[in-house]
Amino acid sequence: MWLRFILLSLLFPLPGWSQDPASNLLHLRQQYFRDIGHPLDGRMRKEADGLRSAYLVPLFASSHAANLLSLRNGDLLCFWFSGHWEGDSGVAIVMSRLAAGSSGWSRPVVVDQSEGESYQNPVGFQSSDGVIWLFHTTQPAGKGESLSRVLVLQSRDNGKTWSRPKVLFDTPGSYLRNPALIGPAGDWLLPMYFTSAGNGGDTKTDHPAIAVSGNEGKSWKICEIPDANSRVQPSIFYDPGKGYVALLRSRRADHIYRSTSADGCHWTPPVATSLPNNNAAIQALRLPDGHILLAFNNTSAEMKDGRMRTGARKPLTLALSSDDGLTWSAFRDLEPGRSGVTDMSKVPGREEYSYPALALGHDGRIYVAYTFRRETIKVVSLPENWLTASVH
Repeated sequence: MWLRFILLSLLFPLPGWSQDPASNLLHLRQQYFRDIGHPLDGRMRKEADGLRSAYLVPLFASSHAANLLSLRNGDLLCFWFSGHWEGDSGVAIVMSRLAAGSSGWSRPVVVDQSEGESYQNPVGFQSSDGVIWLFHTTQPAGKGESLSRVLVLQSRDNGKTWSRPKVLFDTPGSYLRNPALIGPAGDWLLPMYFTSAGNGGDTKTDHPAIAVSGNEGKSWKICEIPDANSRVQPSIFYDPGKGYVALLRSRRADHIYRSTSADGCHWTPPVATSLPNNNAAIQALRLPDGHILLAFNNTSAEMKDGRMRTGARKPLTLALSSDDGLTWSAFRDLEPGRSGVTDMSKVPGREEYSYPALALGHDGRIYVAYTFRRETIKVVSLPENWLTASVH
């Protein structure tokens, strides 16, 4: 890990960095502490209204696209990608752990990294035999998402060690974002999508699909969602007796879209919901009481200088649905962002609170992890009644 850190710091140094990796990490934490105003040490600290939050330790200059995985042993894992910047060489998949009963996240470790490649969008999944599957994308550095493929690694010791990565889906433009689930018949459903050059719009390959495996990952069938150009990154959940629901991001930055399926493979054309989307990731989670929790940026495209432009990646909002995503209530902003700040330049520190991930901890609390200004990953835990305690 340290060798990789040294190579990246030599290729992409930050102001004040040296060739000592420990010194570089300390410098990074100090720099971001001054910007964020909170310790970046992974400790879950109590806040108002029953919230607890932590800022995870940064390993590299930027951090993005977290996903959470609640393990059977009570641990909670957080995966994300981190490096100089999205799409650059050596961007790594990293992981931090909140051990059962602990009040602090571990210092992150590099799980997978390769010079000349840019890794992105890790998705963790634990199968019925306890094996952890880690899916993530890879693309040639600087070449764009249209050349991406999906890799998979496995861990048989709860994420302490990992196998070497193997190619799972090699169709150019194969991409992931949201977690897999196990259906009532034991089928695995892995949401994915296919992208073109990454510019969005109506393109032949910019569309969603669900990869379905009936033999525990030995083979996969790609089930495309029809009439869904510009709809990507499906987040899926299952309602017993009713079937599957997918909520989708829109490249057009207009609305969140909704599709349904009885069997997880044959899907209805997506229909716009009442919720806005800013062409950024969303994630849904079915709670034990049957409510659907959704995390999203509550904004859409807006007019700037006479042109429609993608909306800001803030606020980060939570909402509940009691009818499988047909209607929504109990909206509450988890992260409003800085008032009057709109900078979205491609550097850490920009005004972005995005790519939320949701999980239910063994302590009964809801955990939300998300990109915090591309500098770190912030994790917040809350009780479900936080959403209804101050509805607005």
